[in-house]
Amino acid sequence: MPSFDYRVRDSLGHEHRGSIDATNLDEAQERLRKNGQHVLEIAEDEEVTGLFAPRVSRADIIYVTTQLAVMVDTGISLATALDSITQQTENSTLRHALNDIRTTVEGGGDFSRALENYPKLFDKTYVSLIRASEATGTLAEMLDRIAAYLRKELENRQKVRAAMAYPMVMMVLTVGVTFFLLTFVMPKFAPIFQRQNTTLPMLTRWMMAISSCLIEHWFACLLSTALFVAGVVSGLRTDAGRRMCDWLKINIPIIGPMFRKVVISRSIRTLGTMVASGVSVLDAIQLSSDVSGNSFYESVWQSVLAKVTSGSQIHEALSMSPLFPSTLVQMIRAGEQTGKLDVVLGRVSSFYDSEVENAIKTTTSMIEPIMIAVMGVVVGGIGMSILLPIFSLSRGH
Repeated sequence: MPSFDYRVRDSLGHEHRGSIDATNLDEAQERLRKNGQHVLEIAEDEEVTGLFAPRVSRADIIYVTTQLAVMVDTGISLATALDSITQQTENSTLRHALNDIRTTVEGGGDFSRALENYPKLFDKTYVSLIRASEATGTLAEMLDRIAAYLRKELENRQKVRAAMAYPMVMMVLTVGVTFFLLTFVMPKFAPIFQRQNTTLPMLTRWMMAISSCLIEHWFACLLSTALFVAGVVSGLRTDAGRRMCDWLKINIPIIGPMFRKVVISRSIRTLGTMVASGVSVLDAIQLSSDVSGNSFYESVWQSVLAKVTSGSQIHEALSMSPLFPSTLVQMIRAGEQTGKLDVVLGRVSSFYDSEVENAIKTTTSMIEPIMIAVMGVVVGGIGMSILLPIFSLSRGH
């Protein structure tokens, strides 16, 4: 159903803005007039779709969830809260989603079912927690818990991205400097070296050959690079490519331990939040598998799900995998035996949050000198290939 943005004046002379769903413009105007409002402006809100649709960030979802939690907690009905937030939302993609959700709720539909229509905005974890709150009547508390959960996820994601930004910048810088030296600096010296009758060092000959290839066959080099990148991207989209990438993430030196802790922290936090919110253990395990973001950990959680379904406990299934530390398994075992699994999982997730921060700091401190050394070797090697013949010529004269 189309949505129409309007500006109206009420009986007291106050102006209001908002949006209304109607089959056409005339119906929208008629509905506004029946409410005693004088229509000043009204126009169909043209939703931007496809590649040009505004992207909804995780921060936007956190903001909406936090606003809903506050408004519902103060006694405002869910439909009214959604209507108020919809009018304040500038992102057209999110505004249309919230408007549709509000319409469903006003018509008597479940909030969780309305959210399911927008899986890209509200994932399975979000919907499952809302569904659990509808069964227990704790929507305001659950929305606040979801906001805290999403906020922590976003913080960890940003920290990992910040840690990986430095090596990426250094890599781009290294490639740029190397390309400049080989295509602009080396060609200035190549004619001088070629006019000499002395045998050039092997390093210099290699660099001159690479320089010549980049200059004379630049189109072929560019095309080969593009095809290689396209091949890598296509390969990563396959199951085999994804598993290889996931294996490298958790096993590569220096970076691997950090990614392991990030995945474990994300899975355990989801499991703890689900169990504490009244979601069934089986559903909680399935969602922990979904959010892990690593195919190897997904396989472990699916194995745990199968074993728990057949009557085993979580710690018994996790103890069979080397991907989870024994101390973590022991803590989960204690929680299951004492009947305080939700409390233990909450403490474990907090512990791993701090572990993630320490791992990121450690990884960053180790990557920095390594990248500097790599850049020094590459740039220094090109520099030496230029200087070695010059030294030889100077000694000859």
